[in-house]
Amino acid sequence: MDQDLGRLFLDCSAKKLEQFAGRIGKCLENLSYEEVWTRGTENENAVGNLVLHLSGNLRQWIGSGLGGKPDVRQRDAEFAARGELQPGDLSGRLANDAQDAVATIRAFPAERLLEKITIQGYELTFLEAIYHVVEHFAQHTGQIIFATKQFTGEDLGFYRHLSTPAPHGEKTP
Repeated sequence: MDQDLGRLFLDCSAKKLEQFAGRIGKCLENLSYEEVWTRGTENENAVGNLVLHLSGNLRQWIGSGLGGKPDVRQRDAEFAARGELQPGDLSGRLANDAQDAVATIRAFPAERLLEKITIQGYELTFLEAIYHVVEHFAQHTGQIIFATKQFTGEDLGFYRHLSTPAPHGEKTP
């Protein structure tokens, strides 16, 4: 794989995880404890469950898969949680796990992206693993943003910069 292309992929992946984690952090700032743990039905996940799930996914796929840390994830517990943590605690946990994942991705050698690894029973390349994590994180970020907008009725302002005539500082959407 071209080293410049690999580095671009790694840097873009890290940046997107930072961006999504920041957006989830803003959502958690706008939600009450009750809203974070509200479920419409038992078959739905609360925002709190999604945040725990994203943290677990980052630790397993990036921390363990790419970084070589022990895999201590308890996936079922992420969905079984029913309000054990306050929004600020969830935000802090996700921010720390995202920061660790970003550092691992940024330090990952681009020349290893096409090597194979097995994570959660899936055999794939490191590139595919990172792509999976960013895609997965994006999907759940959208769910959390949607839930936050439903609870608050507010525009969270993530794209407010697009409505100004002056050039904005955003490099990627």
